[in-house]
Amino acid sequence: MSFDTSTLYLFATMVAGMLGAMLVLFGKQDNIPALKWWGSAYLLGAASVAIWTIGGAALGEPLLLALHAVGFIACGMVWNASRVFLGRKPNLLGLVLGAVAWVGTMLALPSLNPAMRLIVGASIVAIYAALTASELWNERRRTMQSRWPSIAVPVMHGCVLMLPLLLGSLLRPHDETFTSSIWVTAFSIELILYAIGTVFVIFMLVSDRAVTVHKTAASVDPLSGMLNRRGFTEACNRVIEREAAAGRPVTVMIFDIDHFKSINDRFGHPAGDEILKLFSTVVVSSLRISDLSGRIGGEEFAALLACPLEEGVIVAERVREAFEASNIVCEEGPVVTTVSIGVAGGPAGTELEVLLAAADTALYQAKRTGRNRVEAAEELPLSLEKWRRKSAGRAASARQATATT
Repeated sequence: MSFDTSTLYLFATMVAGMLGAMLVLFGKQDNIPALKWWGSAYLLGAASVAIWTIGGAALGEPLLLALHAVGFIACGMVWNASRVFLGRKPNLLGLVLGAVAWVGTMLALPSLNPAMRLIVGASIVAIYAALTASELWNERRRTMQSRWPSIAVPVMHGCVLMLPLLLGSLLRPHDETFTSSIWVTAFSIELILYAIGTVFVIFMLVSDRAVTVHKTAASVDPLSGMLNRRGFTEACNRVIEREAAAGRPVTVMIFDIDHFKSINDRFGHPAGDEILKLFSTVVVSSLRISDLSGRIGGEEFAALLACPLEEGVIVAERVREAFEASNIVCEEGPVVTTVSIGVAGGPAGTELEVLLAAADTALYQAKRTGRNRVEAAEELPLSLEKWRRKSAGRAASARQATATT
């Protein structure tokens, strides 16, 4: 059983056109520029293939040359869609460079046979495919589940979109053997199926990006830009598990900005917010890239380091000194910026709650003995529930005393 190749191509372009329009529509509704780029590439490529299929050789060499160039621009749009998806600016010069190279080569060498034209066109498509793959390969969001499909989709889309145009010079009406071959029929059907399948993959890609964005927003404190309590806890548990497998200890520290309530009362909440952002900057700049830090309360921060307790105390002292030396001055006068820090360490596999409890005890000791100091926990609580009952009243009284000063 054989199918008319032109009919299959026209059906494929209709499907691609409808899917392209859908991508553009969703891109506008959800304000996703990458979807609009991908959809426009579908529409442009479908239009060029449809005109070429209907008109054929009757269009004349100049118009056929222009249709081929439009197809190459569609490939350039696929590459730019990947750039836009990753937050980069479109490369307008690169967008048209392939089409310019094609037109220039055909005008300079008008006697090229169909096979050589195929090679030139395929080379241009291969370059765009390589650029698209390179853009997505360098993507740093390793947690995206659709990372591999996101690399394959634009590359294969550009290749499949261009193949009908590149093979156009071979699909002549007089070559009945080739035009009626099983391979051409199979390719036409594959083009239809691929046009549908790629849209599902693109939406899966965009969906994964949206999920990643929402997860990040749920785990990050908007004021300081650090992990919030939930994000900090989840990240710390993963690090503790990893370090425990290697038999390495971890250290936790809790920071509490001294006299923060009086800063808010004297200088106002905007100034207090600036102090919080300043302190978060000090903490991040004082830690290693592999260390974790987060804002776990109003003026309370925490950090987890994969190191012994002794090294953690040195880092805590560095944070304390850097914050004290901030020398912030407002219109109302200088702002005293000091912090009390409690540090606790434990053997490999010690639970995060146990470490936080011990660090909180050390923090209480730092507050009680004058503030602006680092205190290390002497031992871990043997029973977390027992420690909580014993220290609940003590911690409440300490915070009340701090608030009144």
